[in-house]
This record gives sequence, C-alpha cells and structure tokens, in this order.
Amino acid sequence: MAYADGVHRIFSTSVASVYPHYVAKVEKKGRTKAELDQVITWLTGFDQEALDQHLDAGTTFEEFFDAATLNPNVALIAGTVCGIRVEDVEDPLMQKIRYLDKLVDELAKGKAMEKVLRA
Repeated sequence: MAYADGVHRIFSTSVASVYPHYVAKVEKKGRTKAELDQVITWLTGFDQEALDQHLDAGTTFEEFFDAATLNPNVALIAGTVCGIRVEDVEDPLMQKIRYLDKLVDELAKGKAMEKVLRA
C-alpha cells in the first residue's frame, strides 16, 4: 500500500506500534519476547538499551533502519514474506522491513535460533 507520492505507509509507522504484534506472533508459537529482541538486535546492530530507546521514542521504521547497522550476514536472509521474495525487493528500506518480517516469521515457525541468526 503506497501513497500517491509513492511512499509506503509503513515507512512512517512507528516500530513501537508494530512491535506488540511481533511479540504476540512469536509468543503464540511458544517463543519469547527476549528471543524476538535477540533477532531484532542481531539484524539492526542495536543493543537492548538502544532497541528499548527506539521503542520508547516512537521511532518510525525509516528512522529505525536509518540508525541501524545491518548485520553483515543479512544477505543470507532469503525466502518469501506475503508472497514476495525478500531478496528481490527493490526499495532498500522496504527490503530491510521485509528482512525483519522474515526473521520474525522464522522465529514464530520454531526455527532454531542459530538458523534464524544465520550462524
């Protein structure tokens, strides 16, 4: 879903507004908030304190990923989210959001943490 100017609504959405949905998704499948935070910090390079600050500040996805230093192994994240191959997403910001979605999906599906974190 994009606005007339081509900017996706998710870019200006706060990470904190989506985060509870991520938590619910993984907890429903028997995973923990701590595991979710581990996945997010692996992807973004943030430590727990920085992640918490972004959540408390209402940082948008655009600001969140602008401040992030993506994990060097991010290129190993492949597969589909909502029928779209994450490695084929052309918009760099949307691709980062899809990487996050893919990692959350894998965590919720019970994948071993070593595999989710591309160890």
